[in-house]
Amino acid sequence: MAVVRGVFLLLALAAAVHGYAILIDAHAEECYYETARTGTKMSLTFQVAEGGFLDIDVSIVGPDGKVIYSGERETDGKYTFSAHIDGEYKYCFSNAMSTLTTKLVVFSIIVGPEETELGSDAHHDKLSDMTRELSEALHNVMREQEYMEVRDRTHQAINDSTNTRVVWWSFFETLVLVSMTAGQIYFLRRFFEVRTTV
Repeated sequence: MAVVRGVFLLLALAAAVHGYAILIDAHAEECYYETARTGTKMSLTFQVAEGGFLDIDVSIVGPDGKVIYSGERETDGKYTFSAHIDGEYKYCFSNAMSTLTTKLVVFSIIVGPEETELGSDAHHDKLSDMTRELSEALHNVMREQEYMEVRDRTHQAINDSTNTRVVWWSFFETLVLVSMTAGQIYFLRRFFEVRTTV
């Protein structure tokens, strides 16, 4: 019975996680909204996977218009906060500083359980605390794994691009070397050629 109760509690405490991968054009801004109640723990994790210098402007604005977080030209990041009032929170990614480059941003918005959902009554025991901690740890591991997968894809794309450039450069060098060799042979033969005049 205790195991069933623990599993039910784990499912009840599970945070709402929304993961996205978006393309943001040059001079554009993309915003996402999440509704939360006072005391709800919220988190934003993001990474620029492709485009330009892999940087983006980030901002989080509360329902009252108060800027909770603002960062410029960030490659990746994680920001966690508790909702200070009930309402709709706005997460924005801006590529206004870029003139030509479209950027791929991978991010997740995590909305945890409200503090009242955690149970402030007398029956809130050690098992439920441990279950909540385990749930949060699992979510952190999953987010870190997703982050590492994005980094791996980004670095793989860079490696492939570099490899292609090295192969083409080697091919060009080979052509130059062969043509210089042929040119030198031609000029040396002409230099030692005996000319007769009539």
